[in-house]
Amino acid sequence: METNGSLIQTCQKLIDAYKTGKIGQTRMPEDSNPGFAEDKWDMRLAYFTLPMALNYQRDSYKLWEAALETFRDPETHFVFDIAEVSSRREEEVRAALLKHRLALQPNKHIHTWRIIATTVKNNWGSFDNFMKATDGDFLKLKQLVQSDFKKGFPYLSGPKIFNYWSFIISTYGGVNLKNRYQIDIAPDTHIIQCSVKLGVITQGEAEKLSKENISQRWREILKGSGIDPIDMHPPLWFWSRNNFIFDQIG
Repeated sequence: METNGSLIQTCQKLIDAYKTGKIGQTRMPEDSNPGFAEDKWDMRLAYFTLPMALNYQRDSYKLWEAALETFRDPETHFVFDIAEVSSRREEEVRAALLKHRLALQPNKHIHTWRIIATTVKNNWGSFDNFMKATDGDFLKLKQLVQSDFKKGFPYLSGPKIFNYWSFIISTYGGVNLKNRYQIDIAPDTHIIQCSVKLGVITQGEAEKLSKENISQRWREILKGSGIDPIDMHPPLWFWSRNNFIFDQIG
């Protein structure tokens, strides 16, 4: 295993390679978005929040392509308006979410979408007010979603997806989160493979450690480096996804 100092240098090289295209294809799934004007902050937050809760064991690229089709379709656009979702009949929401395969499960996915939309609408009125209630603080957001209103944020409140969603709304959603360094890296298959390759964990640990423990290992290594743990997610994810074509990390 590399020393912490050399490992941090390697991490910085991977970040630089990601930013300069040396790591291979780096189009994020969430790049499938309509682009939002500054005054459309509420709709932008809905766009980058609600589909995230359906992102379980499926192709992320297809999910966000379906989200974009649904958003652009005049017949289905309403699903990103939480007031509309809260007031319309379940059958209407189901038909809209299934039309472009944004939802794949006709009951569970529709229930999840409606619960989150209704939770935000009934408690804060809008995503804008919801974020204002957190004072833009990741730790307050975590308290609301993972504790105070956990049942109102199905799947989104889970540790892995919550941390990644926090990264997405801070990267794409225009939310300048305080305490962003507290967002943990989300250990999916690609992150775990990279963690083994870099010596952050052993192959045996990859099979035994919980995802929370792997996240903690990354946090300990990056402490004081100036690199937020979640900022390693895209470089590592694409490094693995592109079959480690960038190997000049030594």
